[in-house]
Formats: sequence, C-alpha cells, structure tokens
Amino acid sequence: MTSASDDTTRALSRIRADVQSMHAYAVQDARGLLKLDAMENPFGLPPALQAALGQRLGALALNRYPGPRSGDLQRALAAYAGLPEGFGLMLGNGSDELISLLAMACDLPGAAILAPEPGFVMYAMSARLQGLRFVGVPLTADFELDEAAMLAAIAREKPAIVYLAYPNNPTANLWDDAVIEKIVQAQGAQGGLVVIDEAYQPFAARSYIDRMERHGHVLLMRTLSKFGLAGVRLGYLVGPQALIAEVDKVRPPYNISVLNCECALFALEHAEVFAEQAARIRAGRTRIFEALAGLPGVRSWPSEANMILVRVPDAARTFEGMKSRGVLIKNVSRMHPLLANCLRLTVGTAEENAQMLAALEASL
Repeated sequence: MTSASDDTTRALSRIRADVQSMHAYAVQDARGLLKLDAMENPFGLPPALQAALGQRLGALALNRYPGPRSGDLQRALAAYAGLPEGFGLMLGNGSDELISLLAMACDLPGAAILAPEPGFVMYAMSARLQGLRFVGVPLTADFELDEAAMLAAIAREKPAIVYLAYPNNPTANLWDDAVIEKIVQAQGAQGGLVVIDEAYQPFAARSYIDRMERHGHVLLMRTLSKFGLAGVRLGYLVGPQALIAEVDKVRPPYNISVLNCECALFALEHAEVFAEQAARIRAGRTRIFEALAGLPGVRSWPSEANMILVRVPDAARTFEGMKSRGVLIKNVSRMHPLLANCLRLTVGTAEENAQMLAALEASL
C-alpha cells in the first residue's frame, strides 16, 4: 500500500510542467496596514445606500440560478458606456475572466497574444495557461509605445490578439492616440483582434469608445473594480455584435452571480455617487503629484489612473520602510527591467494620501 505523499507525487505528474513552474498571482497580506497597493476605490457606500442595497440583496432568490436580470445589467451597462449602435456586450467575472475567455476563444494552432511590457500581468498569464505564445514588446524608457517595435512584432508574429491598456498598468499613462491607431490598423490588416483595456476609465481624460465604430476588429474591455466595486468582480467586453457573439460561446453559464449582478445594477442606479468619488480621487492624485515634486530623489510619471508610478533611489528599502510605518504599496521594481527601483502608489482618501506621503518621505 502506497502512502498519501506517494499518491500526491504521482498525481502531480498529471499537472502540466509549465503550470508547475509558474508563480501564482500574489496578493499581499494587508492586515493591520493602510492598503494602497491594489488601485481600489477607498470610498465605501454612504450608510443610507448600504441599507438600501442590503435590503435588495436580502430579497434575492439565492436558491435559483441567475436569470434574466443579467440582461437588465447588460442593457444598463450599454447605456452607461454609450455603446454604439450594432455593438454587443458580454459580462465577465471581472476582467480577468474576460481575458481568459478571449485566450480560449482564439486558441488556434500557433496563435500568439501580444502586448506592450511592462503591462497587466494577466495578459501573459492567461495566454500561457491556455497554451498560447505570449509576445511582450518593451515600452520606451519613458513608458511610451515603441511604434516601430510594435509594428514589427505584429508583422512578424501575426498575433491573434493585441492588448492595449488605456491607461496602462502599472505605468498609469495614456499612450499617443496616433501611435495606437497605427497599431490598430496594422493588426486589422493581418486579420487579428485588438483589445483596448479601459480598466481605469473613471480616472482618464479620454476613452477609446468614441472611435470603436471606425474598426470592425476592436473590442473594448472595462471593469467595475475601479468604478468602486472591486469586491463584486464584474467586467464587461463590448465590440461588434458578430465578434461578441462568438467569444460569448466560451463563457461559462451563470458566470455572474445574482449578488454580483444586483450590486452592479444598484451601483449604476447611483452612478452619480461613484462619479463624485472618482472626482475626489482625481483631485487627490493632483495633490500627491504636487507633494512628490518636493521630495528629493523621487521621479513620478503622468497618471490618468488612480495610481502613480514613482522611481526612488532604493525601491526595496523604501517599500519596507513604508510597510514598517503601516503603509502598504506595491513594489513593482522586479516586474520588468524598465521598472527598476519603481513603486506604484494607489490614490486613497485625503487622510490616507497624507499618511502615505509622510511614510514615503520618512522611508527614502
């Protein structure tokens, strides 16, 4: 009779070697710390809205599978986003699921997914988990798109999907629209998809959705996480109806719970509350930039998101110093060579921002 450990060892041989060699997505332990590492909206619902939402959620039929209410949410999101005529919309359990479903839908032999780097780690992770090639194209030293390198990579690799985050994570900047259009056109000419990821749209000066009708191969992805519902896990993908209908075929049935759906509908009914929160975050972002300008040895880059990328003399020491002072941020310095000694700061409330800046100054 074999031991349980022997059985486990043999069972592990059935798990793909590339999966075993991967690192799982790491979530930092924020207990007891001011959590400014994950670009979350720092504001909760006002008490009156909390009570109203609680009543609605309490009345849901949790014993039933999700029903037509998801259609109501799709229509509400289409109206909120200003969806062009003839475009479709599908729901995901956060953007992460949508990214995985896109990889699954485009998993043809030899297919590749291409994105600028540094960028959102799930583009590469979902591609590799699906067995697709991932091609990362480095940004410039100032985190702008390298037009020549991107166009050359598209011509060489002929990717199934090109991801363009607008604005980008973790660099927080909006790229040049003229360069984006050249990339979109080149990808369309070779028959591939472009996915514009607007996760941080509530904080950005502009959106790509007004240009969607120019192209039949562009999809736009958004999430309600940065809107203020990170715990709800709700993302959506919009694009030409014919494309959305095909991607939607790989979506699991009932992927959006009745709780997620009702929370999102409730939030959209009170969109003005979240718009006011976003305005406060943008104002806080401006004040942080003003304070950063007075810190010696600190460089920051323009942001159109609810985060700010900074470079400090010693990222590891500064990160640990801030953590010891009760503030958790994100050390991105090892994510990519271009991010050497870089930290990512989430914009919080006015009080949180003041505490973060004090911890940063004391930890340099």
